[in-house]
Amino acid sequence: APRRARKRVEGGASSNVFSMFDQSQIQEFKEAFTIMDQNRDGFIDKEDLRDTFAALGRINVKNEELEAMVKEAPGPINFTVFLTMFGEKLKGTDPEETILHAFKVFDTEGKGFIKADFIKEKLMTQADRFSEEEIRQMFAAFPPDVCGNLDYRNLCYVITHGEEKD
Repeated sequence: APRRARKRVEGGASSNVFSMFDQSQIQEFKEAFTIMDQNRDGFIDKEDLRDTFAALGRINVKNEELEAMVKEAPGPINFTVFLTMFGEKLKGTDPEETILHAFKVFDTEGKGFIKADFIKEKLMTQADRFSEEEIRQMFAAFPPDVCGNLDYRNLCYVITHGEEKD
């Protein structure tokens, strides 16, 4: 009986994380998990992270950096753990901050902008791929500067507030 009770509590905890998100969000996290689970074993480990970074164009990721990421999890990172970790990270964050963090992954030098050609290529080749028309609309609404840089901080503000900052 004690074993059964413990299972129910664990089941309650994992089903609780699924109630934090709607079905479309869970599906998006599942797609992200599947992309990151490069070897398709149902878990994300250091090698999966290294391969994911390589797919995003970042080749020389330090082993310590990967270990630190994996150590954020309480154990092996299956989908439920992955979802729980995102739930904890997103709890209390506003959408602008969440979107900003997503862009910062591509801004490894912390400059506040990303090359427009780079973000175009990522948007057209990863996950929910943008069409040429969607890219054109994005750049029409938010054009890169003369050097071809996209100011993602301002873009995040526009996405979440609907108007440009002064």
